[in-house]
Amino acid sequence: MRKFLYATFALMLAAASPILAENWPQWRGPSLDGVSPETGLPTTWTATTNIAWKLAMPAFSGSTPIVWGDHVFLNVATAPTTGALELWAIDRRKPEVLWKRALAGGNHQERKQNMSSPSPVTDGHTVWVMTGVGILKAFDFEGQELWSRDLQQDYGRFGLNWGYASSPLLHDQSLFVQVLHGMRTDDPSYVLRIDAATGKTTWRVERPTIAERESPDAYTTPVVVRYSGRTELVISGGDAVTGHNLETGQELWRATVLNPQRRTDNRIVASPVVMGGLIVASGRNDPMVALRTGGTGNITLTHVEWFFRRGPDVPTPVSDGERAYVIDDGGVVHCLDVKTGTIVYGPVRLPADTYSASPVLADGKVYITGESGVTSVFRTGPAFELLATNALDDYCLSSPAISEGQIFLRTSGHLWAIGERKK
Repeated sequence: MRKFLYATFALMLAAASPILAENWPQWRGPSLDGVSPETGLPTTWTATTNIAWKLAMPAFSGSTPIVWGDHVFLNVATAPTTGALELWAIDRRKPEVLWKRALAGGNHQERKQNMSSPSPVTDGHTVWVMTGVGILKAFDFEGQELWSRDLQQDYGRFGLNWGYASSPLLHDQSLFVQVLHGMRTDDPSYVLRIDAATGKTTWRVERPTIAERESPDAYTTPVVVRYSGRTELVISGGDAVTGHNLETGQELWRATVLNPQRRTDNRIVASPVVMGGLIVASGRNDPMVALRTGGTGNITLTHVEWFFRRGPDVPTPVSDGERAYVIDDGGVVHCLDVKTGTIVYGPVRLPADTYSASPVLADGKVYITGESGVTSVFRTGPAFELLATNALDDYCLSSPAISEGQIFLRTSGHLWAIGERKK
């Protein structure tokens, strides 16, 4: 019987593992941290070499490609600064659009982003997509609309200075959606739990803040943290990091650590990420903070593990579990010890560019794409080693996605499938 149970468990692991390796179901990938377990990924490419295919895009977007099996899903603006928003389903076997579905009108540009910035999310049966104008919809893989919500109609206009850009988080058959704003509204910030099957709100909780002017605004995406048999929702923005009960939305703990100088322009872009058992969140460059789990109430003075004074601002950091790789908007890399925050190396400068996408980590390498479309690849480990710089010569705000040996990269002109597919 013991041998049978071990064999069954091994088969279950073998059946489950490819799901992690094959799909990129949400903005930060299968484990919500920008890390893929895949190996054998391409390191070098150009616009004409090591490209499986490319598909023309009508406009730029900060939204990441979402990949499941033979489907790639994109939140698409039909024109850069005007027009409509659509969800596209693409056949990943060839550069062909399977279907397009209307999401909303009213696309417009707010500084770098248009209203297609939130990334879709999927469970392999349904795909959900949020827009910067507050329309949230669900579709099956054949393109049939299952439900639709207008969050601005339900709860008031979004009041972020540069437009809404947070992606929905899928967990436990629910979507978790944050609206953290304040620059252009007096309405409170809030967090929603929405039933993924029906689109109905399970709970809505306000999230208070002492932040002022633009500092309440956050363009982050929530994350879940698991420890000691507990699972909590973590929200970053409005000068604070908060942990919430998944069933009720109740705030369990708060660390007001992201704006010690009380700046009034401390809008937050980099999302929280769990690495090495710690919750790492960033303010506007200064500081980046690591928090221990297990807090209750005000943990500002009790659960800070370390501070780092040169955080990333826009790109969300990534970690191999031992080291954190932090890249700021100017392409300056720091490698930190996750447990202590000690600098392992840095500052090291990548090719001159502005970096708005977030890095991903796989196969012992970090991939980071600048706005000029150049992807730098450097090795993980205690010393910086740049392996390649790969130019596509096109504007890019979108983070890469990894699936079955391929890297999917979205620029303003094309969606690129880089490398050969390895099932």
